[in-house]
Amino acid sequence: MTLAPLSWPELEALTDFQIDPVHGPTNPQARLRLFGQSESEVRVTLYRDNHAWCPYCQKIWLWLEEKQIPYRIEKVTMFCYGQKEDWYKRKVPSGMLPAVELDGQIITESDDILIALETVYGPLKWGMKDSRVLPLRQLERLLFRVWCSWLCYPTRSPRQEQGNREQFTGVVARVEGALSSTPSPYFLEEFSTADVIFTPYVERMNASLYYYKGYSLREQNPYLSAWFDGMESRLTYRGTQSDFHTHAHDLPPQMGGCWSNGEPQAQINQERVDYGPWFGLPDVRYPEPASSRIEALQRVLKHRRNIIRVNPTEDQLFDQALRCALTSMMQGEECIPPPGSDVALRYLRDRINVPRDMSIYAAKRLRQALEQTASLAGDRQGPPIPLQHRRDQDPVEFVS
Repeated sequence: MTLAPLSWPELEALTDFQIDPVHGPTNPQARLRLFGQSESEVRVTLYRDNHAWCPYCQKIWLWLEEKQIPYRIEKVTMFCYGQKEDWYKRKVPSGMLPAVELDGQIITESDDILIALETVYGPLKWGMKDSRVLPLRQLERLLFRVWCSWLCYPTRSPRQEQGNREQFTGVVARVEGALSSTPSPYFLEEFSTADVIFTPYVERMNASLYYYKGYSLREQNPYLSAWFDGMESRLTYRGTQSDFHTHAHDLPPQMGGCWSNGEPQAQINQERVDYGPWFGLPDVRYPEPASSRIEALQRVLKHRRNIIRVNPTEDQLFDQALRCALTSMMQGEECIPPPGSDVALRYLRDRINVPRDMSIYAAKRLRQALEQTASLAGDRQGPPIPLQHRRDQDPVEFVS
């Protein structure tokens, strides 16, 4: 049985998804976070990127959320997806992200920001300069360097590729040793600053190595697997967490390139991340919330006019095709889109951004519905995602 596409008002009646961006769980839509406190308590403004792609921004964001420090958020354009705002360059001439304004003083560099915040608000269990945290900070930087050596430079021979892999896995063994030395899933006895420091790049390593190298960091390392599980038990982390598809395609312009080894497992993984199925990927393991579909629907409804406007196909065609995909997602049956809409649907499938647009399971549900509906119209793909920049995601295009 096939369905007729629901109208926009009919679709709106199917979702009552809401979040409290100010006092509720960690979320990327917030411009003010109070945690039940008064706005007069705010002494901190966090300047972070629009898309939640910046790893150093995620580090400060997660720390503030864990400490429940009241703060404001101002969002800034990263160079790789648009023109940086003049007002921000006047405030921070280097244009660096993140930055924090604390009691009127601008601080840049994520480590310096954390140290300054600790001075005012106290450490997150163990602080940046604690004797137990300092060696873990050094280990994280070493892990970052060997990851970059493997991911960001082309190799001239299989032997060099294998050497880079062994160098990385050797450092991972040291990370596994550090994690195994405590009874908790975290780097120390309790969640602390050490985990915040590792989070952004380990998340990106998990995605990028799976996609470009066929190596599953989470599945092949039991203590890191338990660490990810521990992180996903925290609503703070879930609110900042991205998925494999987002990171695999946001990293190349940020890192100066990501190089696939072309091996069969990497090709299998790329096919899976790009075209599905997305459920079961080792980017998330906590149970899917019952609200994932209504969240995805609500987020599309909120931004549908801009989503339709920036799509490369004709507005009326895509309007109907998008309603078909959303109808199918909510009703669980096929809704045949208009001929020629496969490109439009797959363009959107490829540009869902986690967590900017929605949480990780909501994105999986929406990608699945877009791909299944597109397959009823044809096998054409949308315009490819750029490798040198992400101007296809320029925030200016989505200003109401």
